[in-house]
Amino acid sequence: MKIIDSIVTQAASIAAIRRDIHAHPELCFEEVRTADVVAQKLTEWGIPIHRGLGTTGVVGIVKNGSSSRAIGLRADMDALPMQEFNTFAHASQHAGKMHACGHDGHTAMLLAAAQHFAKHRNFDGTVYLIFQPAEEGGGGAREMIKDGLFDQFPMDAVFGMHNWPGMQVGKFAASSGPVMASSNEFRITVRGKGGHAALPHNGIDPVPVACQMVQAFQTIISRNKKPVDAGVISVTMIHAGEATNVTPDSCELQGTVRTFTIEVLDMIERRMKQVAEHLCAAHDAECDFEFVRNYPPTINHPQEAAFIREVMTDIVGADNVLPQEPTMGAEDFSYMLQAKPGAYVFIANGDGTHRDMGHGGGPCMLHNPSYDFNDDLIPLGATLWVRLAERWLAPENI
Repeated sequence: MKIIDSIVTQAASIAAIRRDIHAHPELCFEEVRTADVVAQKLTEWGIPIHRGLGTTGVVGIVKNGSSSRAIGLRADMDALPMQEFNTFAHASQHAGKMHACGHDGHTAMLLAAAQHFAKHRNFDGTVYLIFQPAEEGGGGAREMIKDGLFDQFPMDAVFGMHNWPGMQVGKFAASSGPVMASSNEFRITVRGKGGHAALPHNGIDPVPVACQMVQAFQTIISRNKKPVDAGVISVTMIHAGEATNVTPDSCELQGTVRTFTIEVLDMIERRMKQVAEHLCAAHDAECDFEFVRNYPPTINHPQEAAFIREVMTDIVGADNVLPQEPTMGAEDFSYMLQAKPGAYVFIANGDGTHRDMGHGGGPCMLHNPSYDFNDDLIPLGATLWVRLAERWLAPENI
């Protein structure tokens, strides 16, 4: 494993910053303190910054030489609205807020790379250090782009990285094509006619209509799309009724849809609406159908995915660079990949044995109240960022 010595030397100080951020989590578009920490460190190291894109975003600008070529490296900064179970020293100090997805670690890895860039600029061009807010549901990447990220800071490609629990530390994963799914929500209200539950013939009961709807949606997955195309419809909430002897007026269903392509998503939304409306009509009920598209699928560009795999291989060896197994989780880095070539890759976070005494009883998995980022990744992740930028902006590529 070829980790940069100077980054290893500074790893403890960067880990302290990571733990400070973990102890003070901030939700989407509220990352004021976190952005201040990032901006302060970049300024301290002599790196010019730009603030305010996407409300709380920070962009560091590292230039060297005369080339107009540029690369973007992105880390997310926001936490999740959940209660932490850990009780170690750097556990969350804010009730109902927690860095349960490792964005504190992502920020730390990019800061470690920035500290190295401040003293060692072995490249010809510009490295943009993108510290993004509001990945967890706020679409911070989309908002930074709307505010002019790629207009003010033109770059040839952009890369992002996420820690991945369960993979052995020292490994990376990168692949071309879809690696994370689109995220979409639906709300369907079946409107019937309430009445006495002992006299169902006098009303229109929305509950059996909703039950049929849940089952019918699964035939969209099994019968309307190609078996090789991935898609998920999950009804996760059903709300109806207030008393055991009253047929309710309405029944509401909510849930999520995940796909790897827009074409499959278009089909699922269209068929869900048809099924919902026609089932209601068949039972003399009415239907309100709402479908909200949140994040598009995260699709890595082939050349950029191959490029970063080569960099990974140089650092950890070919046996430790794995293919990415696509996941139905979603990621708003997808917006950046729609606008620019690039890739979104994984760095192994281990099995959780790195956690200090006082961790919660649950597994060290993403979005789990017992999760904690593995600080041992900081030098490795930062080395990847540095070597990626150096190779992308090598003089022979100009």
